Amino acid sequence: MTRPAGQCPRAWTLFGSATIVGLIADLWSKYLAFRHIADTPVVLRREDVLTTQHLGNLLPPHDPVVVIPSVLELTLVLNPGAVFGIGAGKRWFFVVFTVFAVGLATWLFARKTHARDWWAHLAFALVVAGGLGNLYDRVKYGCVRDFLHPLPGVPLPFGLRWPGGSTELWPYVSNIADAFLLIGIGLLLIYSWRTPPKPGTGAKDKAAAASKTTG
Repeated sequence: MTRPAGQCPRAWTLFGSATIVGLIADLWSKYLAFRHIADTPVVLRREDVLTTQHLGNLLPPHDPVVVIPSVLELTLVLNPGAVFGIGAGKRWFFVVFTVFAVGLATWLFARKTHARDWWAHLAFALVVAGGLGNLYDRVKYGCVRDFLHPLPGVPLPFGLRWPGGSTELWPYVSNIADAFLLIGIGLLLIYSWRTPPKPGTGAKDKAAAASKTTG
């Protein structure tokens, strides 16, 4: 029988290494973005974030850096909420929730995956790295540093609008941590879909067990 990942040093090495690399990539990208996208480096102070009424006032006016037209722009945004700006002003809720989610993801990696499920281990590492990257921002700065704007200016089809009134296909500015979270969750959904049920949980297994007891 395949060992659980929690009993495999190689699985822990992959999980830990990928988490550290992902966390460094997120924090380093945020540092570079807030240092170079605007004309002057942006220095954030937690006390300023917590006392201002408008986080945008802490950022200097700047034009977005166009990486690929209509595909990706870089622009600085301070997000007081979660992914896509959900839950603005609930900072401590998201701090506690993130700590719980990181612990849960680590437990699921150790107990619910097998030693050879390396891509599931990588997916959990992406989730943990993304959670820790944004957790660092919330604790240190009181908000999350965002700078990635995919599909800028691309309109929604058929004249549709988002609830806030935006007509852009993707009006949200995010970061590497958010990308890691979305990719990791997507991979885990595929993993859960492709992983066969354990013996005794499927209809065939139950039928076979019933035939043995009656035969």
